[in-house]
Amino acid sequence: MKKRVILGMSGGVDSSVSALLLKEAGYEVIGLFMKNWDEKDEFGVCTATQDSEDARRVAHQLGIPFYTINFEKEYWDKVFTYFLDEYKKGRTPNPDIMCNQEIKFNTFLEYALNLDADYIAMGHYARVKERDGKYYLLRGRDRNKDQSYFLSRIGQRALSKTIFPIGDLEKSEVRKIAEDHQLHTAKKKDSTGICFIGERDFDVFLDKYLLSKEGDLVDVEGNVVGRHKGLIHYTLGQRKGLGIGGIGSGEPWYVVGKDLEKNIVYVAQGENHPALYSKSLIGEQAKWILEEEPSFPLRCMAKFRYRQEDIPVTVHKLEDGNLHIIYDEPVKAATPGQAAVLYDGEVCLGSSIIKSIEPLEEKYAHLNP
Repeated sequence: MKKRVILGMSGGVDSSVSALLLKEAGYEVIGLFMKNWDEKDEFGVCTATQDSEDARRVAHQLGIPFYTINFEKEYWDKVFTYFLDEYKKGRTPNPDIMCNQEIKFNTFLEYALNLDADYIAMGHYARVKERDGKYYLLRGRDRNKDQSYFLSRIGQRALSKTIFPIGDLEKSEVRKIAEDHQLHTAKKKDSTGICFIGERDFDVFLDKYLLSKEGDLVDVEGNVVGRHKGLIHYTLGQRKGLGIGGIGSGEPWYVVGKDLEKNIVYVAQGENHPALYSKSLIGEQAKWILEEEPSFPLRCMAKFRYRQEDIPVTVHKLEDGNLHIIYDEPVKAATPGQAAVLYDGEVCLGSSIIKSIEPLEEKYAHLNP
């Protein structure tokens, strides 16, 4: 009897090829499109409608059943409210990580299992390996597309029930498979932007949901050098959109801190200004893929944002349960609210959410109170 796999189909080429590969492997495949967000962009277009139709056309090409499920309430309650709350705290959240943790590998998983699925599948560039009854999350074979960073907070139950059909493929191979089989999405461009916002103007989107109050842009010497349009519109390391390019030495300005109480955005000039760097961080809400803690101190590699190169770190557990992650070399623009994802070679160990950073120089501690 065929094993039943319910595949999350997004309307993109990755999940389309995943459906094809699963069918060719002999699974009973059912395509399911998750409708997590319902809002039109500035052109009056709801991209979810187009994506759903693209997924439906691929399912029809492949001769597999296709359905749409509405998770808008669950998404609002578990992901979007978290997203807004983090911005209210002056932090920069990663809703894609929370979407995987709460929706795709929790709500979706439960829904699929209730439909007697043996497995769920997603078009992520990641791999699952089982050894001695434990399930390990590995980076995708295509290191440029690897999505283990975004999967770093899912646990054993989900991994034991998950297949990543394209995890061993390069993106170019995925495109070629889609073209060879003339799939409807073969030439569809990859989506960019945050999961529910897409490619619209991010500042306009935030202003719709959060009140933002103008305030001073202050340099690290305490001089007011301009005005900001609200703390929610700035993140550590940001260079664009500061509006103070002609001031000072002519070098670019960067955001180096935010003070929520004083409504100040701190800036510094020069891409290697020491105020941009930290030497360690405190991570909260640690989640481990194996659901058991490693031995501390832990020597491993880490990434504090998706496109960052791996950096060597030493991880200590504090008495309050938080992690103290000390870098071998100073790191630029580690940002509260983002995930500190830990690796042992190809294996993703888990992650914690960056609570605070320790500046490279003590005199800059006031920039991120």
